[in-house]
Amino acid sequence: MAKKAAGATPAMVALTKLGIDFAVRGYTHDPGETDYGGEAARELGVDARQVFKTLLADVDGALVVAVVPVSGKLDLKALAAAARGKRAQMADPAIAERKTGYVVGGISPLGQKTRLATVIDISAPGFPTILVSGGRRGLDIELSADDLARATGGSFAPIAKA
Repeated sequence: MAKKAAGATPAMVALTKLGIDFAVRGYTHDPGETDYGGEAARELGVDARQVFKTLLADVDGALVVAVVPVSGKLDLKALAAAARGKRAQMADPAIAERKTGYVVGGISPLGQKTRLATVIDISAPGFPTILVSGGRRGLDIELSADDLARATGGSFAPIAKA
């Protein structure tokens, strides 16, 4: 996979600094589309189980990044357990944007303004590579799940449900 420097997002810069190999996968985002992950899977011709969305949740007062397949949903109870908390709820979108430096629909688990605990669904290592947001709508990054965990300091846990 090739690295890209020109027009790099903070996510790409973070991976480059770590020496992690990745590929940039772009597509034309439809401004009327709100199912960002589903759109990425369709436009890139990739199985939706291999495309992962980045969600922010509040676990007992602390923000946690959850990375789950776009084909499923986040299991908040499972995320709370994985983060060693008691209760999780989705974070306010405005807070998510402020803490990550990205807009909703383009939030990447990589290169965020504030480093947050990250939990990646256990299904991710089942693929040779996965796709996550590259930091803006219409831009994904393809990399191995292990490299994503290394770059984010993340851990794997069963946090997705159908």
